[in-house]
Amino acid sequence: MSSKRVVVAGGGAAGFFAAITCATTAPDAEVTLLEKGPQFLSKVRISGGGRCNVTHACFDVPEFSSQYPRGERALLTPFHSFQASDTVAWFENRGVKLKTETDGRMFPVTDSSQTIIDCLLREARTTGVKLFTNRGLERVTGRAEGGFELTISNREAGRQTLACDRLLLATGGCRALAAGELAASLGHTLEPPVPSLFTFQIETPWLRGLAGICVETVEASVPGTKLREHGPVLLTHWGLSGPVILRLSAWGARALHGLNYHFPLHIKWLPQLDADKIAAELLARRKTQAARLVIKTPFPPLPARLWEQLVLAAGIAPDTRWAGLSGSGQHKVVQQLIRTDLPVTGKSLNKEEFVTCGGVRLNEVNFKTMESRICPGLYFAGELLDIDGITGGFNFQSAWTTGWIAGREIGKSMTSS
Repeated sequence: MSSKRVVVAGGGAAGFFAAITCATTAPDAEVTLLEKGPQFLSKVRISGGGRCNVTHACFDVPEFSSQYPRGERALLTPFHSFQASDTVAWFENRGVKLKTETDGRMFPVTDSSQTIIDCLLREARTTGVKLFTNRGLERVTGRAEGGFELTISNREAGRQTLACDRLLLATGGCRALAAGELAASLGHTLEPPVPSLFTFQIETPWLRGLAGICVETVEASVPGTKLREHGPVLLTHWGLSGPVILRLSAWGARALHGLNYHFPLHIKWLPQLDADKIAAELLARRKTQAARLVIKTPFPPLPARLWEQLVLAAGIAPDTRWAGLSGSGQHKVVQQLIRTDLPVTGKSLNKEEFVTCGGVRLNEVNFKTMESRICPGLYFAGELLDIDGITGGFNFQSAWTTGWIAGREIGKSMTSS
């Protein structure tokens, strides 16, 4: 056995970044990366609709850190060492330029996740990382002389054993408790995993009939909780999606799980206007557009089809003209615009993200080094930790950052040992 062997379990973004950084920091170390599945970086491949949302164009550390429902405080120190601007520089120094979209998301200029995959694979091979797919880490035991004895599944050769001095677990989100069993077997505590970043299933027929409509800014809230978000919403054939819903689900991951994903949702369609301003606009229409049908005179910026259904949902007959709209009818339209009640009856996972909250408890990890406070020589990176961010590149950034720090510190420990 090499006296300087590092094993990284998990061939995703965090694992690759850690392995590359470790091999760069400690060129004499033998760095082995194990991936349980048949291909590396599978989540990178499908993220952002196949474009890979690498990071987010926010370069203020406290502001960036505030985008994590779980992990905000823990990530402050790591982001001061390696933040979004460092990620941009890292890829651009290796020939991969990124571009910023209007919402702050950053993608490779090629609009292809394969660009990111090729870059990481090339860099791993250049730095001498040994890459193995179809190798799942099944068991870890500590050795009396230090380091670890690993039991590895091999689809071709069965089980194998491997010894190493340092072990990094970057096996991804704990979508089931089994995903964190290795960490638990080494003395760590797992926060129960529950889904984050999911869309809402809503049975309301008129809403489902508007699938494909996007409204740029709404306010969505869950009564009885502190959950309230502003942003774009997308109407779908199963309910509601879009950034405002994904953010609401991220911040409310545990609360909504506790409600078994059955809860009332309030939508304010025109959050920039209060009830009095909306009422004044409707009153003006009763005077200036008296002969026109209410359902046929949309209220910008609401799409025409949405306006029509909101009016009907308010109980206004389809043949009602503005001249015939009563004061009580006007009030009902105002109330519908400022608070549409929609019963949520379930969730649908956002397949581009499939993020979970839960994982290794954060106070059991030293975030200056990403080393376990419980088991010396064991390190963590990525979603196996109880960290998750909102949509927009934040989850990848925490993977790059924690992977980079873990890789650097493992490498430094190997060169000094």
